[in-house]
This record gives sequence, C-alpha cells and structure tokens, in this order.
Amino acid sequence: MTEPLRVVLATGNPGKAREFGRLLGPSLLVDSLPGSIALPEETGMTFMANARLKADSVAEALGFSAAVLADDSGLEVTGLHGRPGILSARFAGDGAGDEKNVAKLLRELGDSKQRGARFVCALCLVLSTPLAVKAGVRHVEVEGVLTGTITWAPRGLDGFGYDPVFLPAGWALTLAEAKPADKDRVSHRGAASRALLRLLLELHVLGETGV
Repeated sequence: MTEPLRVVLATGNPGKAREFGRLLGPSLLVDSLPGSIALPEETGMTFMANARLKADSVAEALGFSAAVLADDSGLEVTGLHGRPGILSARFAGDGAGDEKNVAKLLRELGDSKQRGARFVCALCLVLSTPLAVKAGVRHVEVEGVLTGTITWAPRGLDGFGYDPVFLPAGWALTLAEAKPADKDRVSHRGAASRALLRLLLELHVLGETGV
C-alpha cells in the first residue's frame, strides 16, 4: 500500500482545517500551516484568484518542497446581489468573527423574500517540484458549489461561518444543525474535495490508495 500524499493547508482557520482533514483523508494527509509563514493579503477578484494567491505564496515560502493546498470560499446571496462573496470572512469588518458577519447578513437581508444563496469553494493545489514534473502541471484547481436559502435566524451550534443560517436545498436542517458526515456529503468543500481527488487520480499524482 502506497503512502498518502502530505499537503500543507494554507489557512489559519481551524474549522476549515478540520473539514479538509475529514474530506481529503486517507488519500491526502493535511498538515497545518507553519507558524513562521504568514498568509498574503487576499487581493484577488474571484475565489480562485485568492486561493491561487495563498497557495503560491506558501509554496514559494517552502521552496516548493511540499504540496500546498489553499481554498477560498464564501457565500453569495441573491437578495444582496451576490454579496458578501469574496468578502464573506470579513463582511462585518476585519477580525469581526462569525457572529458579527451572520448578524450583518441577516440585518441587510431584513424581511426580503429573495433569500436564495449559494456557497462556493475554490481549491488550488500547488504541487511540489517532483510532483509537478510527474504530473506535467504545477497547479491543480477545482470548484464546488452548494445551493440553498438563508434562514430568518441562526439555528444550530455546529459548523462555522454562515452555517447557522444556510439551509441546503431540500433540507430541513441548517448546516450548523447537521452531523459532520451529512454536511460533508453535500457541502461546497465536500464537492470541491471530491473533484480534487478525482483530478489527482487522472494526473497520476495519486494511486488508488495514495501517491
């Protein structure tokens, strides 16, 4: 049995780190971002541009000696003309935190009936130099989407970000009320993670049980 591929996750968000550890194992083993490496400012105009920016920055800091995975994800709400979008994590201001971001979202939506929304996750994996030579590419990029609606008030204690107010299409529970396995099955990060694993198999970066 071959060894799984180790990847450094370019995030300081512990919630994302836990989810990607579940979603990508056992084919990929997710390592935390070294404390000595700072993430760059997210100046991209799209989710993928920001994911690529973070992955490239960390990979360069590591001398391209390890595979680096970055995501950029967020919420797009119909009634807010696609906002908060790429500003989802700092919708209520830098360092505002989940509760303030959710509160601002509900406040701006008010009593609007246009509560359709979607979560988007863009993943960018920068391969180490040996793997890039093997695969013939340096960057592996995929995207996942989850559609649903925004509830009138937060529900549930699990999850993070906007999970307490996001009701996936066809569900009676918010993502924050769901069991982790059920969330992973439908989430935007789950969809993107499965697409990433399929593509790595096609590129022969992964075998059926690892690299």
